Amino acid sequence: MVNLTYPAQRRMRDMVASERPQERLERLGASALSDRELLAMILRSGPKGVDVVTMCGKLLDQAGSLAALLRWSAEDFMQIRGIGKVKALQLLAIMQFAKRILEEQDSSEITTFDTPEVVARYFRPLVAGVEVEHFWVLCLDRKNRLLRRVEATKGTATNSLVHAREVFREAIKLSATAIIAVHNHPSGDPAPSRADIHVTRQLREAAKVIGIDLIDHIIVGEASRDPNRLGYYSFNDAGLV
Repeated sequence: MVNLTYPAQRRMRDMVASERPQERLERLGASALSDRELLAMILRSGPKGVDVVTMCGKLLDQAGSLAALLRWSAEDFMQIRGIGKVKALQLLAIMQFAKRILEEQDSSEITTFDTPEVVARYFRPLVAGVEVEHFWVLCLDRKNRLLRRVEATKGTATNSLVHAREVFREAIKLSATAIIAVHNHPSGDPAPSRADIHVTRQLREAAKVIGIDLIDHIIVGEASRDPNRLGYYSFNDAGLV
C-alpha cells in the first residue's frame, strides 16, 4: 500500500451543512448514510486540510470493499494518510466487534446443520480476516444438531495439514453420530486443491471404519472470489463424500 493524496480544496467546512454526515444522521437516520459516511462518523477527522468523508472514501477504495477491512492490520490502516496509531487501533477494535456480533448472531440462529449453505453462513464471521487455513470439525448428534465445534489444526497461509485421528478424536469422545469437516481458504477462492481432495478421501475411509458419518467437507471462501458466486465448496454436492 502507498500513502494516498487528496485534493487540497476539499474540506469539511466547505460542505453544505445538509451534506455533512452528522446532520444527515440526525435528519435521516443511520441507514441513510453510505459506508464512507459511517466510517467518517467513527473517525471524526481527516488529515489537515481534508475532510474525513474524502479520507474514508479513499480508505474504502484502497480496500476494495467494507468487508475487506476485516482483514486489515493496524499497519495497513496506518498506510492511509490521516490514520495514525490511535485511529488504526480504533478501527481494529470496531472490526473485531463486527466479527463477534456476526458470529453470535449466526450461532444463535443456527440449530441444525443440514445444508452446505447453513454451514457456510455459520463460519463466515469466523473466517473473516483470517490469513491462514484453519480446519474445524462440527460434531453432530443424530438430528445434525451441534454438540461441539472443534478446531483440529491451524496451518499456514497456503495449507493446513490434518490427520483423521485429529478430526475424529473429539467426535468419538462426544459419541457424535456424524461430523462435518470445514476449512477456509484465505485466498477467498473455495476451489479444492489436490491436498484437499486427498484429505477428504482419507476422512471418508476413516469414517467407514470408525462408524461416524462424514456428512460433508466444506471449504469456505468469499462469494466475490468464487467463480460460482457461492463462497463455499461442498464435497458432498460434488459427489466426493
